[in-house]
Amino acid sequence: MDLEYKEEDLRFREEVRQFFREHLPPELSEKVRTRRRIQREDAVRWHKILAKKGWIAPGWPVKYGGTGWSSMERHIWAEEYALAYAPPTLSFGLNLLAPVLLGFASEEQKQHYLPRIYHAEDWWCQGYSEPGAGSDLASLKTRAEREGDFYIVNGQKTWTTLGQHADWIFCLVRTSTDGAKQTGISFLLIDMKTPGISVRPIITLDETHEVNEVFFDNVKVPVANLIGEENKGWTYAKYLLGHERTGIAAIGNSKRELKVLKRLALRKQVDGAPLLHAPTFAARVADVEIELMALEMTALSLVADGASNKIGPEASLLKVKGTEISQAISELLLEAAGPAGLAFDPEYLAGHKTHAASGDDELAPLAPHYFNLRKITIFGGSNEVQRNVISKMILGL
Repeated sequence: MDLEYKEEDLRFREEVRQFFREHLPPELSEKVRTRRRIQREDAVRWHKILAKKGWIAPGWPVKYGGTGWSSMERHIWAEEYALAYAPPTLSFGLNLLAPVLLGFASEEQKQHYLPRIYHAEDWWCQGYSEPGAGSDLASLKTRAEREGDFYIVNGQKTWTTLGQHADWIFCLVRTSTDGAKQTGISFLLIDMKTPGISVRPIITLDETHEVNEVFFDNVKVPVANLIGEENKGWTYAKYLLGHERTGIAAIGNSKRELKVLKRLALRKQVDGAPLLHAPTFAARVADVEIELMALEMTALSLVADGASNKIGPEASLLKVKGTEISQAISELLLEAAGPAGLAFDPEYLAGHKTHAASGDDELAPLAPHYFNLRKITIFGGSNEVQRNVISKMILGL
């Protein structure tokens, strides 16, 4: 089933494709296609190319640099972005912090932080999870005690994605212990160069340094860095998580990966015929493709008529199904690769070698890709928690 596009949508799609053909550096696209690790300088370089075009922040209001695109144009953009194998931008600032700033920050804060996010002057990371506060985020213990015009922050954050690169971190901190645990949380912006902050790497199952622990030891943060009202941070946190969960659905990426899966399954021979033609495997591919189509239709219906600016519990639907589909495709990819997909060559993935030791550059990254995607049903609020949100907020149970 294909969407019906208007003539202006088709013109816009061609404009986007032309832009990628002319401005996406081939070496960056090749890194994404071969699943090799994107470096800090790669992400910043591409981010600045999009910013120069004025296409870095499609979801922002035009007043602050947004594109003014319709929901369909944004859908087309996301799809073509994935199909072009474009590298990620600095999404923690663009897609997570920026909506909070736009919704709750003072105009002075918007004028200061948003342009710096837009032009990749600041790399942001997210300080939410703690060792004792993951899915139960409201149990966080990192304290911010006010002393005059400053907060003194003490505590620890964990699973801080790309914190080793970050200039700033947006943090949930506890500013009060009165009342329910959700009521004493504030949303604070912290310069990572402030004395008392230390970052310790966590090496994940795919041997990647992607996440970190961040420690705060009497870190002095100006009160001016508080977003919104003190003790109202839980409201802002939920707003941010709605945007994060919608993005985690990654529909464009799944459509791209489904194409890769079909190509590999045609290449793989089983009993003298392509694996894609084997009835059981073909049925599993069809199942995931049908689910992806349904997810895409659901997402489009939710963002139609400006609904993308009113993200609510529906984001949990997208997160649950989107992550399940991503994982299912990664499993089928690894199965299509067979034993050759089990080869794991970290030196090749890090860019230290031109070719994988296994001799098959396309299959070499599939195992670490599979391992890495195990996390997506957990971060952004585990899928178990999302089902609770759906049952309570949508179904009224």
